[in-house]
Amino acid sequence: MKNFLQLLFIALLFVSCGKEKVDRIYVNAKIWTGDTLNPSATVIAVKGEKIVYVGDDATKFTANETIDVQGKQLLPGFTDNHTHFLSAGYALSSVKLKDAMTKEEFIKRIADFCKSKQDDTWVMEGSWDHENWGGELPSKEWIDSVTGDHPLFISRYDSHMAFANSKALKLAGIDKLTVAPLGGVVVKNKDGEPTGVVKDAAMNLVIKAIPPPTAEQLDQYFDAAAKYAVERGVTNVTDMNSYGGWSDLETYRRAWKTDRMILRMYSFVPLATWERMDSFVQKNGRGDDVLHWGGLKGYVDGSLGSTTAWFHQPYLDDPRTSGLFITDTVLLRKWVLGADKAGLHLAVHAIGDKANDFILSVYENAIKVNGERDRRSRVEHAQHVTKQAIDQFAKLGVIASMHPYHMYDDGIWAYKRLDTNRLKGTYAFKSMKDKGVKITFGSDWPVAPIDPVYGIYSAVTRITGDGKNPNGWYPNEKISIEDALKAYTVTNAYASFLDGKIGVLKEGLYADFTILENNLFEVQKEQIKDIKALRTVLKGKEVFLRK
Repeated sequence: MKNFLQLLFIALLFVSCGKEKVDRIYVNAKIWTGDTLNPSATVIAVKGEKIVYVGDDATKFTANETIDVQGKQLLPGFTDNHTHFLSAGYALSSVKLKDAMTKEEFIKRIADFCKSKQDDTWVMEGSWDHENWGGELPSKEWIDSVTGDHPLFISRYDSHMAFANSKALKLAGIDKLTVAPLGGVVVKNKDGEPTGVVKDAAMNLVIKAIPPPTAEQLDQYFDAAAKYAVERGVTNVTDMNSYGGWSDLETYRRAWKTDRMILRMYSFVPLATWERMDSFVQKNGRGDDVLHWGGLKGYVDGSLGSTTAWFHQPYLDDPRTSGLFITDTVLLRKWVLGADKAGLHLAVHAIGDKANDFILSVYENAIKVNGERDRRSRVEHAQHVTKQAIDQFAKLGVIASMHPYHMYDDGIWAYKRLDTNRLKGTYAFKSMKDKGVKITFGSDWPVAPIDPVYGIYSAVTRITGDGKNPNGWYPNEKISIEDALKAYTVTNAYASFLDGKIGVLKEGLYADFTILENNLFEVQKEQIKDIKALRTVLKGKEVFLRK
């Protein structure tokens, strides 16, 4: 008997010695890999920060920990291509106005919030939408009596229009004589008095009066936002700055140096500061695979909801305007050409059809002047485009960095602003895909929720928030679940210069992935938005586990 046990031990030892030792192995999973050569699997093995196996045979390994996924769906970690991360972190604890459906509810929520804060601090964010109560813009008289000692400056959910109370206007020096800067609007009543509403570049008149947040506050905003993001399966974000860009980058560098980065970050700073970024990169490099920089964010126009998106034709509901350009076009072209020559990465906001045409022409000019190279230039939003613009995206290799959940809101009221012909080119996902345009998805958080399942839901159903488009708003532009997933993973990695490192579950790449409670491919499409993340893994380490 003793000899038999010895032989059995030796046999088991021999078998185990032939197996590769790994840190963790996830078994019994339904894996969507994003890898066209190996699209699905049931087992994924992790050693250190990297994936060492994706397949169906768990017997090849011995692991320190085996995790039974119990048939749940396992996906590459989501990337959000466009956030205002620190603003979102602040907004998590500020007044919530997005679903205030009446003027009375809007006022009540502001009153209750201000009453709960026994100080004179600024009240910001809010994400209100005047279309909820028929389109009437708010006026300072609505809320002056309920805001107490608080200066209030709350943004519409698109962040291209904001609303101030009288105290904030006084601190900003805005009165009857105030003239709006180029690219902005100060809304005034029939008597010439400012109502409290300012649009785009005019928002800076108030922003300059707001004390900048301290480093400690910014760190708190980052930690809150990062925790919230990973709880939704997001492992990588592109940040388009909230507080001027450079203080945002320094906040991320502090988190990076103190090991508080529980997700990856690509930090963009304002395009106007491209020379400073050029010098910064030459001195400090571009970061690493957890935090990197070298991206620049610019603006052509405003937003549809604020009637500041720049179109070739006037708005239906305000024929006096066809929108505006936020940045002087001569300056914008100069900055793009200079930054491009320096080898920096460009991302420029364009929503209206004229804005998209303009920035595409500038990108084409940059190629002619500075020569061919791997640019991966981006248009942020690419929201309303013509067929000719889609052809230009494809020809120039420009990335369409889009935000599908905006459609859930805009589709309720966009018909008031634009005619059918222009609306046909709104969120043209399928038309762009069919032309070979690289499409990436994200949220524009806090403008829209950061949950990637919301964006996937919108891209594949095109259902609007009023329930009036059950078959989809301009349904010809729907795309498949797989194409939407690729836009949140594979193509987003490319747009972040992290392709070959993340976005796909493949041997040798980082072990960044998420496990969902339900399978995106197995539920009704209308239920996709309700799916929650159960577990989020970054570099092989668990950063979130739903209890």
